[in-house]
Amino acid sequence: MKLIVGLGNPGGEYVDTRHNAGFLWVDQLADQLNVTLKQETKFHGLCARVSQGTNDLWLLEPQTYMNRSGQSVAAICRFYKITPDEIIVVHDELDLSPGVAKLKQGGGHGGHNGLKDIAAHLGTKDFWRLRIGIGHPGDRNAVVGYVLRPPRKEEVPLIDEAIERSLAIWPLLAQGDCQAAMLKLHTKT
Repeated sequence: MKLIVGLGNPGGEYVDTRHNAGFLWVDQLADQLNVTLKQETKFHGLCARVSQGTNDLWLLEPQTYMNRSGQSVAAICRFYKITPDEIIVVHDELDLSPGVAKLKQGGGHGGHNGLKDIAAHLGTKDFWRLRIGIGHPGDRNAVVGYVLRPPRKEEVPLIDEAIERSLAIWPLLAQGDCQAAMLKLHTKT
């Protein structure tokens, strides 16, 4: 893997919202790796480089707002010649309950505007996704308000647990062993 993208919206009013689960995941990974995300204007986001032997890995939090995330992802991919199969996009997932995290490669965007824009800018859907469950409000007309609000009090520890469990597979992801990472993440212990 060469690029880990956490999706979210910039700005204080969005910090604790469900839609910012990807930012939260990347922030916690950056803390573990002892790196600091810094503004990179040419990539339209906050970035950090992680040296892994002879390879560099980039952490990215687009600052373009969710529906324009592809602009940021495409810019860093062009500059560093990163291919879609070397990318993991970490994002909130309505179709998974709080407490669930799943890893997969490719697939549709399921109405997620960040994924839709990234796929449009890359010209493919074949990038890895680490999906952090936030649950669904039950009515598709309520989705926008739901994702832009903080999780309910009882959901917070579940989402935190899913993030923690998915961060535990980081060493496998860093090695590019996504199949082993998927097996470990998806196996209940």
